[in-house]
Amino acid sequence: MELSEQQKDALSELINIAFSRTAASLSELTGRRVLLDAPNVAIYPVGELASTLSKFLPAEVATVHQVFTGQVAGDALLLLNYDGAITLTDLLTDEQIRSERLNVSAREVLTEVGNILLNACLGVFGNLLKVHVTFSVPRLHLETLDALLRSLVVASESLRYALVVYTAFHMRDSAIKGYLVIALNVSSLDRLIQEAEQWEERQGHN
Repeated sequence: MELSEQQKDALSELINIAFSRTAASLSELTGRRVLLDAPNVAIYPVGELASTLSKFLPAEVATVHQVFTGQVAGDALLLLNYDGAITLTDLLTDEQIRSERLNVSAREVLTEVGNILLNACLGVFGNLLKVHVTFSVPRLHLETLDALLRSLVVASESLRYALVVYTAFHMRDSAIKGYLVIALNVSSLDRLIQEAEQWEERQGHN
């Protein structure tokens, strides 16, 4: 499935709204200015995720994973390379000495960052589609990219496509690259794209 430019623009604009809310929440939470790059959106079959993401992410990744259910259902994941995850948590917690591993408090911070970002994105989608979306408790996984994506495919054979959004968190002269992956079944994706296009058309008339 290929997104048209209009579809890509519509989804990018919606995710940008969610990213703005996330940046504002993180800034308020930490008392420091946090910015997120404008999203770059693409769509891939779930089976191609490993080969696509492995070009940009090393073997070991830190992932915040949240399952969502309702009329639009799927899996949402924030992926960071391990070093990036450590840097992000150090910046957010104002650590002076760089950590080497993610300790318990760093894991809690990272889970909360993922929770804020994923809830913002899924909340925007839910409001757009005028449907109630139920979120599971977010879970942090530290594993290889292959193992993570294998478990995603095994857990739900209905997930066919994934929106992949590249961004970067900017804090104190540092940029930490991350990927947001939202895996959906075909009907959920079709509905999301259709509603996003209609939403963008309405914005043009306002």
